[in-house]
Amino acid sequence: MDPECSHLLPALCAVLEDPRQPVADDTCLEKLLDWFKTVTEAESSLLLLQENPCLVELLSHVLRPQDVSPRVLSFALRLAGTFAAQEDCFQYLQQGELLLGLFGETGILGWAAWNVPTVRSGWIQGLRALARHPSALHFLADSGAVDTVFSLQGDPSLFVASAASQLLVHILALSMRGEAVERCSPQGSAWPACAQKIVSHVEESLRSTDTPQVTQALNVLTTTFGRCHSPWTEVLWDQLSPLVACLLERDPVPAGHSLVDLLLSVARSPVFSSTDCGLWETVAQTLSRLSPTQAGPLALGTLKLQHCPQALRTQAFGVLLQPLACVLKATIQTPGSPGLLDGTVGGSLTVDALLSSKSACAGLLCQTLAHLEELQPLPQRPSPWPQAPLLEAVVIILRLCNGSAAPSSSVGGRLCGTLAGCLRVQRAALDFLGTLSQGTSPQELVPQVFAVLLEYLESPDSSPTVLKKAFQATLGWLLSSPKTPGCSDFGPHIPLFLGELFPVLQKRLCSPCWEVRDSALEFFTNLSRHWGGQADFRKALLSSEAPTLTQQLLRDPESYVRASAVTAMAQLSSQGLQATLASPEHPETEQGLLKEFLHILSADSEGFPRRAVVQVFTQWLRDGHAEVARDTEQFVATVLQVVSQDLDWEVRVQGLELAQVFLAQKLGQPAHCPYAVGLPEGPSPGLRPEVLRNLCQPWLLEFAFRALFDCDRPVAQKACDLLLFLRDKTAPCAGMQETGDNPCLDSVEAILQRWQAGEQGQSLGDPEPEAMLAVLRSIDLEGLQGRLAESSDHVEKSPQSLLQDMLATVGVLEENEADCY
Repeated sequence: MDPECSHLLPALCAVLEDPRQPVADDTCLEKLLDWFKTVTEAESSLLLLQENPCLVELLSHVLRPQDVSPRVLSFALRLAGTFAAQEDCFQYLQQGELLLGLFGETGILGWAAWNVPTVRSGWIQGLRALARHPSALHFLADSGAVDTVFSLQGDPSLFVASAASQLLVHILALSMRGEAVERCSPQGSAWPACAQKIVSHVEESLRSTDTPQVTQALNVLTTTFGRCHSPWTEVLWDQLSPLVACLLERDPVPAGHSLVDLLLSVARSPVFSSTDCGLWETVAQTLSRLSPTQAGPLALGTLKLQHCPQALRTQAFGVLLQPLACVLKATIQTPGSPGLLDGTVGGSLTVDALLSSKSACAGLLCQTLAHLEELQPLPQRPSPWPQAPLLEAVVIILRLCNGSAAPSSSVGGRLCGTLAGCLRVQRAALDFLGTLSQGTSPQELVPQVFAVLLEYLESPDSSPTVLKKAFQATLGWLLSSPKTPGCSDFGPHIPLFLGELFPVLQKRLCSPCWEVRDSALEFFTNLSRHWGGQADFRKALLSSEAPTLTQQLLRDPESYVRASAVTAMAQLSSQGLQATLASPEHPETEQGLLKEFLHILSADSEGFPRRAVVQVFTQWLRDGHAEVARDTEQFVATVLQVVSQDLDWEVRVQGLELAQVFLAQKLGQPAHCPYAVGLPEGPSPGLRPEVLRNLCQPWLLEFAFRALFDCDRPVAQKACDLLLFLRDKTAPCAGMQETGDNPCLDSVEAILQRWQAGEQGQSLGDPEPEAMLAVLRSIDLEGLQGRLAESSDHVEKSPQSLLQDMLATVGVLEENEADCY
């Protein structure tokens, strides 16, 4: 420990001991505890206590219940555990019975402060910290602490209850470490006393008729099998699995969700990967006994396992498909149509769950759709994958939700009433429908998919979130549509759908809801990016008003929409699909989209559209866009002149990215990757002097140097990267001589010093390129880069500063409580 910190500790401990003194907030105590943990990891805790007796005095003082606040008591409990994690320090503290007073049954457990959850949490965390060695195990067994942990599993505070369960697992694992049991004793009776006590408690809880107690035991076992992968866990499962199986005989099965978590935790453990242990039989029984909502996560987890019997996989998939199969059976029009079930049992239970209430029906369907969406792209998904029935089922669910379905049974009619207008199910079904576009679907079902998507895109009842997901699903299905053999364009369905789609898109671009306009623009941009070269798409687009409406949205009142319109118009321009940018109301747009974007960059009051414009300009520069290629240097100079005055730091960072792409292109390097241009490579001795002078344009270097002293760190970091790149590429090269005493050089350096001091009014003027390069080489860019990488509070983050801050708050906290926040 630093001598300065050691000198401040007695005063800080005195403040913590004095109940009349206002203690610093919890954040300061947490930082103080973290510092002590760091110190004890690097040096002896025993030596630390011996050199700083005030710490022992603090721990002794908190044993007086009338003289300590709950906050300080919780801190002291965790601090004691931190020190006692080292065995020699544990024994030192144990000699004075400090640990027994803090953690034993006769200690603080009977105090009024024990009713405060933070004290109980501090007690558990302190025990967790000290439970690191054999001496701690003996203490836990003899002090009665384990029994207290048992009782805290049912604590009204969820944080305390969870921490208690975690501590039991930690103690059990510590008990089994380093003993002969690591080599797997066949009998649990040979295990250490602490382990036997915990296992006996778990057995008793599993036999209990109290569901919360059963849940506690299952949670302890779930964590144990998830964390511990030693041979003794197989013995533990052999001993407890009969009790777990007995839970399935109760009606209803208690703690179903916790039981699922336990079985999946055991199945994922590498200890059981090559053994049976009766696990698969228990999983099969559980799948058949749990309710559809509880069985779904178990079915999904089973199907994701690498090693699982095929019969169990078949059963699990049947459980997962059951809700969709019931929907199909209740609504299918043709008796001979293929279903998802074909003999799978349990359909009546699922029907009951679907019809019990609107919330239960929506919950079960959303869970099923989400599980199938997660399973669909996995390599271990069942094969063959029932693409057609799944597609049919999700289309029917969407039609049930919007009221366009024609149920063929009383169950279907009730489902139609239950699901009508259900946004949750609509969102889940559209997500899954979009995922199904990645598979191979029967062509006869594709028109049904496009029809239901069009219904949702047209419907005035579709909420903004549902519309966004409908657009996303539509994009997925359009992009996955197969091409006609021997033809570069689409099959017969797509042109017809596009003809119906663009009127709907135009309507959504004019929506009074800005979220809808934004989603429509995002969809339009993505579709144009992928299909801008397709004749059918270009024909449908150019015959619509979508480009004109998109142009008008550049002046939308909502900044998010204006930003999306910028991106959309840029994409249309890249594909040669933009509308004519001329109108009597806005004569300034007659000269093209570039002028329009420059106007937005210089005049828009919100940051989002301006950021979008600079990103578009950067991409145009990379791609060699026609608007840029006419006069690249003038284009970059104009943009940087505007960007340098922008108050949004993200705009300035993107402007530096634009400058870096420009430099890379001037040097003849590929600039398609926004990161590759920033990687320093060796000097380029073959560069001609005129090229170097072109690179050292005053407007470019002035922008970069000003950014180097920017008050926003990301801007300064980006400028530093840019100047490092330029310096490495230009130093020293043939034809550019080193300068000696140069008045121009002195002038530039003087201006930079004033900029660094915050006086940025003066311009660099038009200095010689040699002077600019000399200044560039004279700046310690590496050192600046290192300083910029440090956190903003690195100077005030020291332990000494923390102790001083905590002491400084004494006596003034009540007057300045808001300062802490």
